[in-house]
Amino acid sequence: MTRTGDAGKTGLSDGSRVDKDTPRMEAIGTIDELNSQIGFARSLIAGSEDMEDIRNMLVLAQHDLFDLGGALSLPGADLLTKAHIDRIEASAERLNAKLPALKEFILPGGSPAVGAFHVARTTCRRAERRLLSQLDCDPQPGAFGLAYLNRLSDLLFIMARTVGASDGSGEQYWEAGKSLA
Repeated sequence: MTRTGDAGKTGLSDGSRVDKDTPRMEAIGTIDELNSQIGFARSLIAGSEDMEDIRNMLVLAQHDLFDLGGALSLPGADLLTKAHIDRIEASAERLNAKLPALKEFILPGGSPAVGAFHVARTTCRRAERRLLSQLDCDPQPGAFGLAYLNRLSDLLFIMARTVGASDGSGEQYWEAGKSLA
């Protein structure tokens, strides 16, 4: 324990101290939260052999998120690379090719695992918004971080659909005006 953050400040990798509620720390904190949500979703599919590919993709994403958070804690550092985005896109395309085409919006839910993937997806969208706010305040090179989070949220959605198909919970489609019928 360092106890150096008791007054609402934290240290960055360059040794500077910033308030814990700055846009930079909001982005880092939300990326950390996303990493935890992904770990939780991964834990819910731990016993299923047909989910090994997804588990491996998630572990790589968790490493990427630590890289992204680390880069954000060092002002001026590059935020990921195009190779990170290419890997996420290839994973999404591979999984999506096995799914039926979407005809309607899907209500988040299904099994606990599917629900966890949807929570991770929405947390990812929030992380993307927080990173955008940070970059508006203090641009950093290698703006691949935003694109990465955008693609990762797509991948998490596809994973939710894949897990739902695998565990039999399926998908429930949104029906416009249903609550008024």
